Amino acid sequence: MSNDRRLWAPWRMTYIRGQSKEKGCIFCNRLKKSKKSDHKNLVLFRGKRAFVILNRFPYTSGHLMVAPIQHVAKIEELDSQTSCEIFELIQRSIVALKKAFSPSGFNVGANLGECAGAGIKDHLHFHIVPRWAGDTNFMPVIGDIRVVSQDLKETYNELIKVF
Repeated sequence: MSNDRRLWAPWRMTYIRGQSKEKGCIFCNRLKKSKKSDHKNLVLFRGKRAFVILNRFPYTSGHLMVAPIQHVAKIEELDSQTSCEIFELIQRSIVALKKAFSPSGFNVGANLGECAGAGIKDHLHFHIVPRWAGDTNFMPVIGDIRVVSQDLKETYNELIKVF
């Protein structure tokens, strides 16, 4: 098989082997770090009550998450100011993604609770997944693999300019 017929996503092996598990909350861990390390930690924006971060194991290029700064699991535990800021950051994220990548649409949502698919069930977060016409294919169905066409650092560098 020639190289042009192979799909390479070596960064996924960390996730597949479960080596991506870290102690504590991944969101809180990132926020404890200095703002100087936001690039390394894929944090795009810090607000007063919420923040935006690139998903380290994205469904598609540009897959963002918006989460409250407060470590809270349940949506009903958010105060109204935090709820408003989260929604404003979802809007801002969509605008930034449109400017950077011109997607055809978006999936926006939250998995509330482990049985609903929450991988990080103790810290509420919302996914913003850009979509393009024809971006679904056989890979997720047959191989349980997603093909992401851009390196996370490249995605971060493009988004930070428009955020």
